[in-house]
Amino acid sequence: MSRHIRELRDRALAVRLALAGRVHQYPEIQALRRFLGAFAVDCVFDVGANRGQYATMLRSDAGFGGTILSFEPNPDIFSELERNASSDRRWHVFNMALSDFDGMASFNIMAADQFSSLKAPSGEQDAIFAERNRVTRTVDMQCRRLESLLPDLRRAHGFARPFLKMDTQGHDLSVCEGAGDALRDMAGVQTELGVRPIYEGGTGYRAMIDWLAEHGFVPSAFFANNKGHFPLLVEMDGIFVNRALLPREG
Repeated sequence: MSRHIRELRDRALAVRLALAGRVHQYPEIQALRRFLGAFAVDCVFDVGANRGQYATMLRSDAGFGGTILSFEPNPDIFSELERNASSDRRWHVFNMALSDFDGMASFNIMAADQFSSLKAPSGEQDAIFAERNRVTRTVDMQCRRLESLLPDLRRAHGFARPFLKMDTQGHDLSVCEGAGDALRDMAGVQTELGVRPIYEGGTGYRAMIDWLAEHGFVPSAFFANNKGHFPLLVEMDGIFVNRALLPREG
């Protein structure tokens, strides 16, 4: 693709997102377009899928045509996710949580369902979140480790270069720990990075960046993950690339 055509495509995307009130997603979409193409990603693990907004964005905006495996534990919205994925033969959905153990756990359903989490809300969270991020009820939910799931999923879907996206409301580090050695199979990781507390025991952004570095993943892009961050940044997303895929220095 020539530089001029690419620039026109990027401008058209920016206009379309602005008209839809989604201009804050432009940096994420641009980063994903480049990353998924450059590293030949053929499968995205969409962990904490909610209604499938991320997967829909991959298809309609980021140009991703590979396999999507979406995991959403909230039973109240899983049927919507299932319905949204039903017409896409390469999009598969699972009503479970990914964590660092195999078993059952209490899952917190919050007033605003996108905040639902295995973790409890922080008593120090900003007032803007307090009403939406409160527990309305809990449900027992199956939890699985990615390490134990990956062999069967690879056999079923035949992917070679997966990418791990997580939006698990304070639980991303547990998902990574549950991946074990399978984390090394990921071309990259996209994770939510908490700057200000929202969940009890949530991993701060510095600790998460350091943990990923210790396990072979280095930053590729950072961007705010919603349009409500001003003047203080509450959360951001980071895309990290597997160091093994980078050219060796020297």
